[in-house]
Amino acid sequence: MDGVFKALSDPNRREILNLLKKKDLSVTEIQRHFKITGPSLSHHLDILKRANLVIAERRGQFIFYSLNISVFEETLKMFIKLFSK
Repeated sequence: MDGVFKALSDPNRREILNLLKKKDLSVTEIQRHFKITGPSLSHHLDILKRANLVIAERRGQFIFYSLNISVFEETLKMFIKLFSK
C-alpha cells in the first residue's frame, strides 16, 4: 500500500490515472497532456507501474498503458475498512 500512496501523492501521476480512466494510451498520447520531459514522464509511469496502478502492454512498437482496476478496488476497500470503525 505504501507504493500506492506514494504514487497517488503526485498531481502528475493522478492526472495520468485520470487520463487512463477514459481509454488506454500510448506514452506519446500521454505526453501530449503534460509540459514535462520524456524522462520525467517515464519516471512517473514507472512509479505507477511499481504500485501496480497501471499495466503496460506492448502493441507493435508502442507501449500502451491502462488502469489496473483490481488495485483500485483493493485500495478503496482498505479506505472503507479504515474509516468504517
